[in-house]
Amino acid sequence: MYTIIDIETTGNGIKGNKITEIAIFKYDGDQIVDEFTSLVNPQCPIPYFITGLTGIDDDMVKDAPTFQEIAKSIQEITNGCVFVAHAVNFDYGVIKEEFRQIGVDFTRKKLCTVRLSRKLIPGLRSYSLGKLCSAVQIPLTDRHRARGDAHATTLLFQRLLNTPDAEPVFEKFLNARSQEATLPPHLPKSVFDKIPPKPGIYYFKNQQGGIIYVGKAINLKKRVLGHFYDKSVKEIQMCSETADIDFKLSGSELVALLMESAEIKRLFPPYNRAQKRTLKQYAIFEYEDRNGIRHLAFNTLKGIPNPLKVFYNQTDCRAYLEEICKNFALCPKYCHLQQTNAACSHHRITTCEGICRSEEPVERYNEKVGTAISAMKALDAEVRVIREKGRNPNEQAVILISEGVYKGYGFIDQEMEVSSLEDIESFIIPQKNTLEAQRIVESLLPKLESFVL
Repeated sequence: MYTIIDIETTGNGIKGNKITEIAIFKYDGDQIVDEFTSLVNPQCPIPYFITGLTGIDDDMVKDAPTFQEIAKSIQEITNGCVFVAHAVNFDYGVIKEEFRQIGVDFTRKKLCTVRLSRKLIPGLRSYSLGKLCSAVQIPLTDRHRARGDAHATTLLFQRLLNTPDAEPVFEKFLNARSQEATLPPHLPKSVFDKIPPKPGIYYFKNQQGGIIYVGKAINLKKRVLGHFYDKSVKEIQMCSETADIDFKLSGSELVALLMESAEIKRLFPPYNRAQKRTLKQYAIFEYEDRNGIRHLAFNTLKGIPNPLKVFYNQTDCRAYLEEICKNFALCPKYCHLQQTNAACSHHRITTCEGICRSEEPVERYNEKVGTAISAMKALDAEVRVIREKGRNPNEQAVILISEGVYKGYGFIDQEMEVSSLEDIESFIIPQKNTLEAQRIVESLLPKLESFVL
């Protein structure tokens, strides 16, 4: 037994979306045996653009029952039936959320007439309900009203049931282990099945082949599937547009992070937001006060003419300066790690030799500051190579950092010996030293295996 369902809503995403009309046709495989149709009072204003699409306005629903008042009827007519809809995850998700808000768990098996149509009626240019019905000559009246769309979907479903070889397709789609009901309506399962459970990056593409999202994962298959369970407004919209998925293996999370960052900067996909924003940078700098004492300090990069070292968050910047202060016996007060007019009294740094108490000569203290600055510059001048796992057991990934600048990544055969910069560079895929790439490398560098050339 099946219940073919369509809803009209206020259009505010799954969690803010309220039903304004619902139509349910109960279908036994041969004929319609029951029907439930009702306007629904969403208990919130209906946006003008939704009224323009459906014709349903606030006046029409003001005397209609609330969802809670019709919930029992919906439960009864759908009980023991398969929940069928065109792009089923949307209708099912909204109804399930409405039930959740009144403290009721609503769970039904699902079938999607978009996915079934793509399988049983292949080759059409569009699988939207209107164009699909037109292509297979199914009458569709009262478009964008629940009863009209639900009735057309019922006729379509009947056509699909009677299609040759429909039985094994329906069995597969209803299999509890099958992911057919979870996948986006326009995404072939064969595409998803090719995605491996390995580290890498993935590309969501729309029906025109345009890349709409780039992501990274340690387990590509698990992460991609996670998008399809996410009920946020952005995820639902993105998945509804996804018709293809491509991927590239990375071997490790770090290389995946760098690959993802580079692709987002190159492609600017519409559903990527995080790495489009400008990172706030911080820097360490030096100056000399009127008493001739050299200070180390940190502030936002903007306005610092000659930064000694740049960071991508204040925490890392301060932590680095604390280490410099301790390692070179500098004063926390003159490194601006504490604000005081008296002598320093830092709770972690106790290596100060008395410049703040006039117990250490200015010349000697300034010399230590110079040594610290030279050490900072020497570290940045090193050529470092980070080793990571490769895409298969026979290779390793390498990331090159030269003079503090990220140069790129590459993959080298495990049996090949590399002992010079020239050896490494021949395998490196050059990359732009973007702020995001620098932040990724510098934040992870202390935790990773690397060597200096």
